[in-house]
Amino acid sequence: MSVRQSAPDELAGLICCPTCDLVYTAPQVAMRQRAICARCHTVLIAPRRKAGKQLIALALTVLILIVAAVLFPFLSIGAGGLHHDASILQAAFVFEGGLSVLAVAVLFFIVVIPALRLMLLIYVLAPIIRDHPPAPLARPAFRLSEALVPWSMAEIFAIGCAVALVKLSDLADVVFGPAAWMFAVLVVLVVATDSLMCRYSIWASLDA
Repeated sequence: MSVRQSAPDELAGLICCPTCDLVYTAPQVAMRQRAICARCHTVLIAPRRKAGKQLIALALTVLILIVAAVLFPFLSIGAGGLHHDASILQAAFVFEGGLSVLAVAVLFFIVVIPALRLMLLIYVLAPIIRDHPPAPLARPAFRLSEALVPWSMAEIFAIGCAVALVKLSDLADVVFGPAAWMFAVLVVLVVATDSLMCRYSIWASLDA
């Protein structure tokens, strides 16, 4: 389903494509249908039944996985008769000097920001799925949640680890720990959460 381009003097009911910035008059979209940008084919509106409950379930699952992935061993390295298990949290605090700043920054981008973003999403959606008025400051909370998306780098960390461990495997015996598999599942669920979310529908619920 395509949407028509809006006239310049129409101010109400507009939607802007997040990819190419083309502005449209927002159409009425039925459940399981989609409104797609005519220029870049980005999905603009895609309402789904019970999407709010599914998003909260996914967000809670990812939060649990984040906590577990931080505490459990991420990988085991063996070389020269020595063996060591390391978690993400242990790796962040083992560095000293300038590298400690980098380690804390990595921990912030792959743990703190994703967790904060998901908690904000749950805060915004919880009253909506129960047909209650939006929570106080729900609009700023959702705006902040969306602003944190570019800074949530769990999937970038997973790809970087995969590349680094392939190179490291030539020098030592590397075995993925339970946290690594949790992190892999976490990345998939984060992608699923972003794919399921209809931001236009959430904003419409907050404005109702």
